[in-house]
Amino acid sequence: MLLHHYRFEPDTSLYDLEAFRTELAGSRSPIAPFKTALRELQARLDDRFRAGADIRDLVRGRAWYLDQLLAIAWARHAWPDDGIALVAVGGYGRGELHPHSDVDLLLLLEDDDDTAYREPLTAFITFLWDIGLEIGHSVRSLNDCEREALADVTVITNLLESRLIAGPEVLREKMRERLSAEHIWPADRFFEAKWQEQITRHYRYNNSEYHLEPNLKSSPGGLRDIQMIGWVAKRHFGTEQYVDIVANGFMNDAELRILSQGQAFLWQVRYALHMLTDRAEDRLLFDHQRTIAELFGFKDTPERLAVEQFMKRYYRHVTALAGLNDMLLQHFDEVILRGRQTLKTVQLNERFETMGGYIQVRSRKLFREQPAAMLELFLLMARHPEIEGVRADTIRLIRDHRHQIDDHYRDDPHHQRLFMEILRAPGNVPRQLRRMNRYGILGKYLPEFGRAVGLMQHDLFHIYTVDAHTLRLLKFLHGFRKPDAKDEFPVAAALIHQLPKLDLLWIAGLFHDIGKGRGGDHSEIGARDVEQFCKRHHISTHDTKLASWLVEHHLLMSMTAQKRDISDPDVIRDFALVVRNEARLDYLYVLTVADINATNPTLWNGWRASLLRQLYAETKRALRRGLKNPPDRDDWVRETRSEARSLLQTIGVGRAQIDTLWESLGEDYFLQYAPSEIVWQTQGILAHNASPLPLVLISAPTLDMAEGGTKVFIHTRSVDDLFAATAAAMEQLGLSIHDARIVTSHNNWTLNTFIVLDNNGQPIRDPDRIEEMRQHLVEELDDPDDYPEIVTRHTPRQLKHFKVPTEVLIEQDPANERTLLELTAPDRPGLLARVGRIFMEQNIALSTAKIATLGERVEDVFFITTKAGEPVTDPLHQQQLRERLIEVLGV
Repeated sequence: MLLHHYRFEPDTSLYDLEAFRTELAGSRSPIAPFKTALRELQARLDDRFRAGADIRDLVRGRAWYLDQLLAIAWARHAWPDDGIALVAVGGYGRGELHPHSDVDLLLLLEDDDDTAYREPLTAFITFLWDIGLEIGHSVRSLNDCEREALADVTVITNLLESRLIAGPEVLREKMRERLSAEHIWPADRFFEAKWQEQITRHYRYNNSEYHLEPNLKSSPGGLRDIQMIGWVAKRHFGTEQYVDIVANGFMNDAELRILSQGQAFLWQVRYALHMLTDRAEDRLLFDHQRTIAELFGFKDTPERLAVEQFMKRYYRHVTALAGLNDMLLQHFDEVILRGRQTLKTVQLNERFETMGGYIQVRSRKLFREQPAAMLELFLLMARHPEIEGVRADTIRLIRDHRHQIDDHYRDDPHHQRLFMEILRAPGNVPRQLRRMNRYGILGKYLPEFGRAVGLMQHDLFHIYTVDAHTLRLLKFLHGFRKPDAKDEFPVAAALIHQLPKLDLLWIAGLFHDIGKGRGGDHSEIGARDVEQFCKRHHISTHDTKLASWLVEHHLLMSMTAQKRDISDPDVIRDFALVVRNEARLDYLYVLTVADINATNPTLWNGWRASLLRQLYAETKRALRRGLKNPPDRDDWVRETRSEARSLLQTIGVGRAQIDTLWESLGEDYFLQYAPSEIVWQTQGILAHNASPLPLVLISAPTLDMAEGGTKVFIHTRSVDDLFAATAAAMEQLGLSIHDARIVTSHNNWTLNTFIVLDNNGQPIRDPDRIEEMRQHLVEELDDPDDYPEIVTRHTPRQLKHFKVPTEVLIEQDPANERTLLELTAPDRPGLLARVGRIFMEQNIALSTAKIATLGERVEDVFFITTKAGEPVTDPLHQQQLRERLIEVLGV
């Protein structure tokens, strides 16, 4: 279908068809001239693409030239009569061909009996394959077409878009008559089937335009969504061009422009993909995003990479197309499916009413005369959850009048009150904010948010654009309010009902990442932005400070839990000193859990949940105790020992046995472990005492525990490469280490505990699998010097396309007399085992490790000492360690 203000005229200078005919006539075999013609035609089209030619001319030009070559090929074969025709269908039938698009052909027979045509048909199809055409073909009679189209909506969709290439036009006309809406698939049934087809397709892509590696055809907002509009319009109106939809009043010029520009951009990207990959590729993989960004002329800037600028343009186009698709299909639904129904109308007030459950304006002049109504509409939907959505005509009016939202509009106290009433509504506020974003109102009212629309970070950690992530975060926050949330998010589900002002949570969520892509610390930029918002909306000083603090510190809790040793009382105290009070802690915990879940579906697991829960509980205890009365380390150790001893004696373990074992353990052991863990480990060690083999205990969280990981406790003689050997053995088992606590007794025995998860981020609970793990670890660690082979699995494709510099930060932890080493490196199989080997080479002892994999990179924290148990303070030793890590891990 043709788009806005464009009429295709074939460029006959692109390839000399007369010269081709002359060459063909003098050639002994037609295959070579056809192959050469196709190759030269594509090369010239590619040259014009690189030179910036109109993509529509190239896509339609390739289809036109192929028509001519196919017609010539058709004429060279002997057809018995006029009972057969060569018809282009599908995308080729629309006159669209990218470099490696399938050439969809229908060999259309008038009668069912194809006996007379079998030999020339076979010869013709074989010839097309021989000259290198990527064809998709079918041989059908008129009866076949009618029968198969009746049974399958995809068949009639393919046949609806047809053009005659060779043979009698009357055959194609007969087919069109048999397939007309008067005979099969009337417009309402066709629309309903195609809409369900689209819903299913969108579901495969999580109903989101925002994917790290989107599919240009099938993702929401992709080419299929454009084609969907054309198919439905063609079936309903019998139109061949999108401009006819405008003439029928179902689309306006501005919407046609969005459609035209969006299609042209997606065609450019698709053409580039086909050209670069030399195949029919519709997935915009990381492999190609940087190359296409460069091809399209994007340049890196201090604020944003070229690939991020390119992808932002992509996301903006597909977001606009997805919104237009939604609106037009709803319009079709109202006219085609509901047009004959009598819909109940309910007046909401003087300005709005609902019809069939959808809200609409009572006057088409409303938004022009009363622009505040554009906000009032969303407030009404927030107050009336029974409203299913907005009627298509009203969506169009919103889109047509949203330009009125300017600085003057934003400064109007009435508009400010309306926006705050939306945020303070009792219903599903995030749903209304998502609708406001879909219709372009949110980014207009909050220009800071508008700048973040389509903004991406080119990594595997942040898999959504800033706006999509923000709206997902708000959706999670609302989800915590539902009854079933207490199963997966017990603490957040309890806390959110205790927060005094939910609107402050919505505001903090809206602004937490709004400073990204603007240079500088996005948390600080967002904190300044939210302060200005609060002042403009007359929010109290106290609440403004809370919202600003939440935005500025929204990463604090997750970073503390994942990168600091939260078994250390000093870490808890430092964190509590920043939080200051329980109200902030409650808000921050809920915001943090939503932020992690909305960043990447793979991030949230039971272990991260347990870390946050532990940090929350310990901080609340510290705040209630009072910041001027921090826990004393000696008291902490004494209380832990006392409770663990009492539990052990209760189950029959003698005091003398306990004291003999514990005499060799330092205070750090009783700081790092809870009493219940000490009981478990002590029992195991005492029972294992006579065995020369390493002790390996494994404890899995019970089925009713939503949080935690599988604990692996190892007690054996301490040797230099024990950590490296353990990491390698666990890699062989397909386990990922998320936490390591390394304790060495005074008599040189280890008490090492690892938290492990499987490759899906889940704890291991299966008894057979746990026994397999235990036996493997015992076997490998019986002689650590017989070092387990470091895993050398194939590095996943996606990881190869991100250049993560290896960075090593070394600083002192004087309170604990140890050194903190923070490692950022590209993720790869066997990484921890390699780190362990380097520590061994450099005479480094490990006491604690916090392991975090964030997309394509790891951000691991190690607490280390020298073999003598001293902090690593020698600058030369630090430099050697840093250089060795970069050398080994940076390749």
